[in-house]
Amino acid sequence: MLDTAILILYFAATLAVGFYFSRRERTSRDYFLAGQHVGWFAIGASMFSANIGSEHFIGLAGSGAATGLAVGCYEWSASICIFILGWLFVPYYLRTGVFTMPEFLEKRFSPACRSYLTWVSLLAYIFTKISVALFAGGILIREIFGWDYYTTAILLVLATGVYTVSGGLAAVIYTDLIQAFILIGGATVLTWIGLGEAGGFDGLRRALPADFFQMVKPASDASYPWPGTIFGTIVLGIWYWCTDQVIVQRTLSAPNAQEARKGAFFCAALKILPVFILVLPGLIAKALWPSEVTGDNAYPLMVAKLMPPGLKGLMIAALLAALMSSLSAVFNSCSTLITMDIYKKWRPQASESMLVHVGRVSTAGVVVLSILWIPFISHLNNQVYQYLQSVQAYVGAPITATFLMGVLWKGATARAAVTTLAAGGLLGAVRFGLDILHNGFKVDLGLLNAVVEFSFLNYSLIVFALCLGLMAVLSKAGAAGEPAMVVDWRQSVRGRRSEWLYTGAVLAVIVSLWVHFA
Repeated sequence: MLDTAILILYFAATLAVGFYFSRRERTSRDYFLAGQHVGWFAIGASMFSANIGSEHFIGLAGSGAATGLAVGCYEWSASICIFILGWLFVPYYLRTGVFTMPEFLEKRFSPACRSYLTWVSLLAYIFTKISVALFAGGILIREIFGWDYYTTAILLVLATGVYTVSGGLAAVIYTDLIQAFILIGGATVLTWIGLGEAGGFDGLRRALPADFFQMVKPASDASYPWPGTIFGTIVLGIWYWCTDQVIVQRTLSAPNAQEARKGAFFCAALKILPVFILVLPGLIAKALWPSEVTGDNAYPLMVAKLMPPGLKGLMIAALLAALMSSLSAVFNSCSTLITMDIYKKWRPQASESMLVHVGRVSTAGVVVLSILWIPFISHLNNQVYQYLQSVQAYVGAPITATFLMGVLWKGATARAAVTTLAAGGLLGAVRFGLDILHNGFKVDLGLLNAVVEFSFLNYSLIVFALCLGLMAVLSKAGAAGEPAMVVDWRQSVRGRRSEWLYTGAVLAVIVSLWVHFA
């Protein structure tokens, strides 16, 4: 009864926030950027919540059970990338007054760059982020509660779509604020209980291999080679945290650069937590039930076996919060891209009310497409789920190179930018296709087998370096013309002494943790 009451209260609060903000949206800036009145605390919590989806509960705990803490390299590298967002990119974005990241590329380079990023982002959101979130959420729902997968997935998509369609970004951000602390609270309680059952860290170390506690692996490691985990994750992280619409849109809702920067910094500190509340439970599950843990079932097994009555309702709410917050973030970002980068380009004289209407219709359309995609998700196996994670590395390298060069170098040209995006995207698509053939369909690729077996993190690092070189060469060889829009990046990194001290303190904690687990 208590568990049911907690769930009812959770859904009631979530939907109430959505409907409340639906009465306040009047302009496109209200709907897509929350009127740019959101404070730093809500921005930081929303960034964290949008990032932590059901795939994190499944994927991080599953990888922790399989290989140890090394998968946490993504989380601690993310903190570094979020500081880059706050110090370098956020002031740049806010000065230009853009709604979307493709719009920024058009102002800096050309309409072709905008079109490329718009369509790549939409396809990636619909067919990877949404599908992975629902796939992982289905595993959780099935393993823990025994609920019917299709019915539950449809209900969750509809519930998330209702408040996203109604209230726009403001509804998404303030529901994320609630959901962030529900998922942190639930995950922390479960980790605390599990650690006690395992005999603390000392008990874990006795039960598991020593390399489970090593964050830095040899360069020959197939999954986490140290060049890829240290540098490759930074390349991937700059794409995700500094240029991806889902994340950056939250900082654009701030009234000024200082509030946006503080929100990003708050999120950077929160990103220290997932190693301990999401990866560590995988190790705990492996130590407690070594014969039962197969990887993806690590976190569901923890919930089913350890959570007492009453607290289980909190954990259910936390898992639903993770799924719904990641879905709402993608839904809202898709509607923003469709409305501002496609519809408004087609109808530049469209009224504010029409833009809001198109935004709502676009969100509803993505919701319907997500429901239609659900039957196909059930055919994804665990290997394909891992392939979908690697897509981010393949897509991200050329985008990271283009944004960095565009911000840091006035000499970067439009022709060089679009060529770099196309060439880097092709290299990523080829590698992903080879992965599917070799690992999914067991095709012998001959000499190309070595390419597939090469770490995707190291591969993305090489593609990034090639993209930087290509853009530099083409820009130097092309016409010198003045770029459409340039802001001196040195103005962006000016901040208060307290902000620099905070940055130094959080980075010191992260470096200390890396050294401790090295």
